[in-house]
Amino acid sequence: METRELRYFVAVAEELHFGRAAARLGIAQPPLSRAVQQLERRLGAQLLERTPRGVLLTGAGAVLLAEGRAALDAVAAAERRTRRAGVEDPKVVLVSKAGASNDVLPDLLAAYGRVPGSVAVDVVLSGIGEQEWYLRDGRADVALLHLPFDSTVGLDTEELVTHDQVVVLPGHHPLAARAELTTAEVESLPDLPLPRWPNRDGSYPDGPGPAVRDHLQLLQLIALGRAAAILPETCRSSLGSDLVAVPVPDAPKVTTVIAWPPHSRSRAVADLVRVATELDYGAGPRLESLDRRAS
Repeated sequence: METRELRYFVAVAEELHFGRAAARLGIAQPPLSRAVQQLERRLGAQLLERTPRGVLLTGAGAVLLAEGRAALDAVAAAERRTRRAGVEDPKVVLVSKAGASNDVLPDLLAAYGRVPGSVAVDVVLSGIGEQEWYLRDGRADVALLHLPFDSTVGLDTEELVTHDQVVVLPGHHPLAARAELTTAEVESLPDLPLPRWPNRDGSYPDGPGPAVRDHLQLLQLIALGRAAAILPETCRSSLGSDLVAVPVPDAPKVTTVIAWPPHSRSRAVADLVRVATELDYGAGPRLESLDRRAS
């Protein structure tokens, strides 16, 4: 299969209409129809069921849509990574969720900058759950992800640090003075619903809580008494005097991992990962180990 044919098919499969797909691709409809028919003949399977109102995906078509999207993403990722590797002044692109990994990122960048031969690191601060996709589609070379919330399927990873979670409450709330709370107690707060984070397509799950886009917006809503949130305990450093963090011992622990594509052959990525695993977060790098590696 050619990437052009895959792009054509994916456009039709997503639009479920040849006319709209042709307009989206910027081509005429007849060559689009011929390309899809040629693809069906080559595969020996019907991919689309034509109807007067448009098209429907067959079982084989649904399989190719999923596989085709993955293949096109892989091609785009390869192009992005190759372009970055080919420049005279190479860089590593590291993506991290905005407002997270504050206990990891500063120490990691400082320690890596001391390694002989280190390259510049471009830091991208992404939205909620976007780091994984920056890594998978080639916009980033390495990512800081958080388990159990982010998926690491198909990626190479190293665990860096694990933290307990706390519930962030308005400072004036009656429960702000408690020594600890359970997850059930937090979830049953009638006046402080938990926030709703966006899905990958930008939609929000149903629920009573406010729809939020980032941590800054969330903390403002909590301070206004409109929500509560269970977050890693490292969030304490970014809380104002109008917010309180109360431990939630039965909430799942959050583990920060550094992740990279398994096929990466970048020396800079390998050095960055090695430095990340040598750090004792909160206490600075293990200088002896770093010095041995540098020598």
